[in-house]
Amino acid sequence: MPLPPRSLLVVIALAAAASWAWRGHVAAGDGGRLARQVQPGDIRMISSETCGWCTAARRWMTQEGIAFDECFIERDAQCLADYRALGGQGTPTLRVRGQTVLGFDRARILDILEQAEPSRQR
Repeated sequence: MPLPPRSLLVVIALAAAASWAWRGHVAAGDGGRLARQVQPGDIRMISSETCGWCTAARRWMTQEGIAFDECFIERDAQCLADYRALGGQGTPTLRVRGQTVLGFDRARILDILEQAEPSRQR
């Protein structure tokens, strides 16, 4: 039997609140750890000017003091070429110590930083 509309709204609201709270918890815990692991040149974010996730990632990394380079596929021909060479599946596309991360996945970025040697490319 389907849930009544009001019950469905309550379930959706609770799920959204739990998701938002978890994201805040993860963001708060990972920011300092990422900042300590990152060296200049370790993270390059390929962005799009219309990408809301790119804006959120940029804002978060800046607030947390995480060093990163960023380029925009609409403004920079080399950035667009790099994006296409990586398969061009969406933005943000991050290169973290030579490994590709599609989307802003803090846990994956931290895993790479803890396992891979610092980048020598600047």
